[in-house]
Amino acid sequence: MNERFFSAPGRVEIGGNHTDHQHGRVLAAAINLEIKCSAVPNGTNTINLENKQYGSQSIDLENLDVRKDEINTASALVRGVAAWFNTRGYKTGGFDAVISSDIPLGSGLSSSAAFEVMLGNIFKGLFGSDITPLEIAIAGKYAENVYFGKPSGLMDQAASSFGGLNMIDFYDPDCTVVTPVKADLSGYELCVVTTGGDHADLTPEYASIPEEMKKVAGFFGKDFLSEITIEEFYSELHKMQDLSKRAILRSLHFFEDHERVLKQAAALESGNIQAFLDLVTESGRSSLAYLQNVFSPSDSHNQELTLALALSEKILAGKGAWRVHGGGFAGTILAFVPDELKDSYKKQLSAVFGDNCCLFLNIRNEGGMEVT
Repeated sequence: MNERFFSAPGRVEIGGNHTDHQHGRVLAAAINLEIKCSAVPNGTNTINLENKQYGSQSIDLENLDVRKDEINTASALVRGVAAWFNTRGYKTGGFDAVISSDIPLGSGLSSSAAFEVMLGNIFKGLFGSDITPLEIAIAGKYAENVYFGKPSGLMDQAASSFGGLNMIDFYDPDCTVVTPVKADLSGYELCVVTTGGDHADLTPEYASIPEEMKKVAGFFGKDFLSEITIEEFYSELHKMQDLSKRAILRSLHFFEDHERVLKQAAALESGNIQAFLDLVTESGRSSLAYLQNVFSPSDSHNQELTLALALSEKILAGKGAWRVHGGGFAGTILAFVPDELKDSYKKQLSAVFGDNCCLFLNIRNEGGMEVT
């Protein structure tokens, strides 16, 4: 049988930092970096992957139980996506695939989510599963949470699966609302700055954010902060004396950023780019002060992200925007850089974080897909 070709993009988070796991809103976009592969069904129940980044693997689909020895591996993601498909009656099977990717690992551009979305599209394309982009995203999140061991929300997979620039509302996980947002960002460069921080051993830091937010939700007898209004939160604030003050501040960030996404989308739709940029920076400051995910409390001497944000403010003040990107604690920031400042911004950031720290990106309209 002739080989088939599949692709899935990375993503950038533009609005709504750490809001998705509380069933809130985000503004996210697929980007022009992708993971792609050629795949051929092999008539067995074994998936054979040849991948320069992940190495070569063979995954036997006869056993789809969670395996502790596969936590934090690509094999876990394959097994997890296949398990989600199978438990819902979607067909899977063995195939041989050669995979390549230009999404830098550890860059905060969701290489793992793109990998999961690509797997979902391979199963769909090779075995005829009648499955939606949202379901493929949910399968990827399930694999990442249950098999890979990372307590992430659905934003990364949804952004990769749908493509384009979207406002995504996760209030009802079974009926996630994806709304395309029209935006003319001509005159600005979308830049992700890699600061060189190490993501290793930061899973507990990431996990502390949803854990603390859920404790505040539990104060109201709810599971997620999106089930509470911002008015209810502030009216009951004086009664939360037994809760961690950091948990309260992180929840405050959620409510403000959850609403901020609506304002960002409206500003883009109306062509008010300055208002949009102001909201991006406002979100970044909230992440720094209230969400507190810009550096690790256990390693406060290493504050690469904070430094990158400070330099961005100095260079772009009044002319662009800057914010922490993705999970935080280490890794990347996101900046909107006016065309006339691109060279200066790159030169000054590169002098501190290295020659290849600035990655200028475009929005990709296509999500996960079979390439024909």
